[in-house]
Amino acid sequence: MRRLAKALGEIVALVLGVIVLNFVLIRLAPGTLFDVMTSEQQIIDPAMLEKLRSLYGFDDPAYIQLAKYIWSVLRFDFGFSYRQNAPVLDVILEQLPATLLLMLAAISIAVVLGTTAGAIAAAKVNTIWDNLISFAAVFFFAAPSFWLGLMMTILFAVKLGWLPVGGMTSIGVDHSWLAASLDVLRHLALPALSLGLFYAATYARVMRASMLEVARLDFVRAAQAKGLSRTRVILAHVVRNALLPVVTLLGLQLGTVLGGSVVVEAVFSWPGIGSLLFDSVMSRNYPVVLGILILGALVVALANAAVDLIYTRLDPRIRTAR
Repeated sequence: MRRLAKALGEIVALVLGVIVLNFVLIRLAPGTLFDVMTSEQQIIDPAMLEKLRSLYGFDDPAYIQLAKYIWSVLRFDFGFSYRQNAPVLDVILEQLPATLLLMLAAISIAVVLGTTAGAIAAAKVNTIWDNLISFAAVFFFAAPSFWLGLMMTILFAVKLGWLPVGGMTSIGVDHSWLAASLDVLRHLALPALSLGLFYAATYARVMRASMLEVARLDFVRAAQAKGLSRTRVILAHVVRNALLPVVTLLGLQLGTVLGGSVVVEAVFSWPGIGSLLFDSVMSRNYPVVLGILILGALVVALANAAVDLIYTRLDPRIRTAR
């Protein structure tokens, strides 16, 4: 109970910090919604602009606006989206499932592929397998995700015609549950790989280094001295303990995955939070921008809380110390 209360307190403090910091940064950024309206000649009447400023609270001092926004967030009211003419929370929740699907697929690819490749490289250190995996890890780590996405689109979509170029669904597809699911998976393959391969490279390097370090510890030598097979020693003793840095890295990188999805969603026309964030920044729709940033902070905070719980399962010493 004490740990839960501490975690909730940290989440609340993090969200408040994100609100204040981003509110200040947005206030310092040039341009407002009304500048966009004027430039697009949607509204040019000065009296109407003043009326809109008063309606949306822009005529209040900055600290009053911040206090009102914090109070509204505490009531799960993230403001109103001028662009979509709808509450911010409704707009975000409409786009959120697509981004969560992309993030889950990319993280799954990264963790499974990265940890497996890293384990193989460590088990076959200084062999051709280790060299190939290390080369691939360096390549995918250095390659920008948007460039990788474009190259895979040219190869698998344009040249071979195996996968669709972009979007999330095909027009006119059969609306049965199975057909629709398979269609979404076909559209998901390229963006998930583009986003996941970068993180897979990171996990592969970390897993390899961690396994080589754990393999030199005394308890591993004791397991080998007992006569256990090499496979059992690696799986039951080395891999489990080597996963701790990977789990830590996973918790820290969930926020960057959300940020990376902005670029990938733009390349593949994926209708998620990234596309919404880009459009909101360009149109100065700052309530939506703030709402997405708060959502990102919540994702990172909850991910770190989950990592803390996973740690106690992987390493009993942490549970005992607490």
